[in-house]
Amino acid sequence: MNTIDVTMALVVGGLFAIGFYLMLQRSLMRIVLGFILLGHGTNLLLLVAGGTPGRPPVPTGTTEASARTADPLPQAMALTAIVITFGLTAFLMALAYRSWRLSGHDEVHDDVEDRLIGTARERAEAGPAPDRGDGGTAPGEAR
Repeated sequence: MNTIDVTMALVVGGLFAIGFYLMLQRSLMRIVLGFILLGHGTNLLLLVAGGTPGRPPVPTGTTEASARTADPLPQAMALTAIVITFGLTAFLMALAYRSWRLSGHDEVHDDVEDRLIGTARERAEAGPAPDRGDGGTAPGEAR
């Protein structure tokens, strides 16, 4: 294993770690930056998987030369990943800009529906309401 392989593995791991950390934040711009770092980490991972750089992609005809060819598949996958990353980054930037224009900041708020579902689940897990002893029901409760 070469020193460059270890270095590239550490760089790819660092890009993935920082990218995932940024994507877990509540700010939309940090989410976009995290996605961009994940895209760069993926591109580096694919290029490292391609093997030693500088080898010819097409063999010259001898068996010795055909054993030392480059694998073109990781290069094609890296180009595809670049296009996908660019498209999704543009889409996420448009969503972040629209959110900023509507609310004046890029902070993601809690969803009210999620909060209501969470409280309904907590009430269901708590079991039936205890009997109050007066025989009646509270306003809004079913009989």
